[in-house]
Amino acid sequence: MKLSKLFKKVKSRYGLVVLGILITSFFIISFNLVSDYTSTDKYCVSCHIHPVQDQNWRLSEHYNNKSGFVTHCVECHLPPKGHGYLPAKAKHGLKDLYGKFFKDSASFDWEAKKSLENAKKYVYEQSCIRCHQNLFPVTLSVNGSNAHLQYVNSPDGQKQNCINCHLNVGHYDKNNLHGHNINFGITETVAKEVFTEPAKVQKFENFTEKVPGTILSFEMVAIPEGTFEMGSPESEELRKPDEGPVRKVHLSKFWMGIAEVSWDEYLEFFKATASQGRKEAVVTQPVTDAITGPTPPWGAPDQGWGKGSHPAITMSWKAANTYCQWLSKKTGKKYRLPTEAEWEYACRGGSQTPYFFPGNPKKFTSAGIMNKIFGADTTVINSYVIYKENSQAKTREPESVWANPFGLKNMLGNVAEFCSDYYAPNAYKTASGETLTNPTGPANGQEHVIRGGSFKSDAKDVRSAARDFTKTKAWLMTDPQMPKSVWWYSDSNDVGFRVVCEPDSTIVGQ
Repeated sequence: MKLSKLFKKVKSRYGLVVLGILITSFFIISFNLVSDYTSTDKYCVSCHIHPVQDQNWRLSEHYNNKSGFVTHCVECHLPPKGHGYLPAKAKHGLKDLYGKFFKDSASFDWEAKKSLENAKKYVYEQSCIRCHQNLFPVTLSVNGSNAHLQYVNSPDGQKQNCINCHLNVGHYDKNNLHGHNINFGITETVAKEVFTEPAKVQKFENFTEKVPGTILSFEMVAIPEGTFEMGSPESEELRKPDEGPVRKVHLSKFWMGIAEVSWDEYLEFFKATASQGRKEAVVTQPVTDAITGPTPPWGAPDQGWGKGSHPAITMSWKAANTYCQWLSKKTGKKYRLPTEAEWEYACRGGSQTPYFFPGNPKKFTSAGIMNKIFGADTTVINSYVIYKENSQAKTREPESVWANPFGLKNMLGNVAEFCSDYYAPNAYKTASGETLTNPTGPANGQEHVIRGGSFKSDAKDVRSAARDFTKTKAWLMTDPQMPKSVWWYSDSNDVGFRVVCEPDSTIVGQ
């Protein structure tokens, strides 16, 4: 009896173990089948309801290539197995399901979603390297070898993503050229009257400049002489330390462009001064009685967003400064980049609040948890500023916003703007004098001030006192040329500039 009971007991336990193994195997097999099925292209397309992405994938090098090899959705948009594949799949899957069942697809900003900044969140570097193990194939160009060598030798924390250069390989975009754009700026000119002389200005008032030899004109706004308090007080919401201490500044009168320099304006300079065959190594050499302009850009400087009255972008500080020299020579006036003090004075338009319009940065910002959940009333700021919340991830034309009290447009957004000053975080503190008169910033430095925020900026970074600076090395990271361009930034598409004009001694009146 004892042996019989023991046998039954063992048999019962053995049956439970077998049953447990069968159940576990069933779940493992089912899980793998579900995981494999939900990783197919067909399933991905059934959930992602943006058909253009599927079409662009079929036109890309990951699908339409000589070898016939197809790179599937999850091979880019999930890390390889063993590198966090399942956690990433769960995270993205839950987010996609929430979007499918609880959001209106018509409200999605598809332009913003296909931007480089957004793509970096959904394309995994390990996946690129898993397939592209040989970064120096025999077919690679010299520029490609230079770029890959830089990638390999960069510290891990400073490496650029593969898609910084190869954004177009997964989803084809005809506007996303990665190569020398030797045809850039070559456009047919509509038959219009060509100006033969610049605007004649005899009084200090708004005027329309005319560029001789072109069909272009632009508006200049008279900014009166005045005194203001530069910087932000410690009590200002979301300020940064380099915005203070507040300094009293007195400025002489000047003119400032009503809007940022447009592509129409900048391309006249490019066509007049550029040399299609010139190498970067030569551009630093002085040219007697002439202005040396940009070499052909790398890629599409306008990002495919449109030229015309859109602000010109991706040029370097040197290029913007050279444009001012060219404009001065063409018009006989003294055009230049604004000083940081002139820029802030013109931006404020007599105000001393965070913006030149009513509003609290803490209520406008999208960084706060409550604002992310419930949103914020951004009606006022949306009327004056092109920034992250209303830009659709690209630049806009000047007509998109209202002007500030001085009549200037897009001072606080659209694109950030170069100033003539070198940047120093303690520039306000070290400047001597109780009242600064026409300050020009530090005597030397490595980078220059940029002001105004851009279409990428949060509301806290488009305040009148907010400061930033150029980041030349980072903004040329993916430029494969050796030496790198001194005219174009390969990795900055949200900075432009506007011009200032100094009155000469013959100008009278306020």
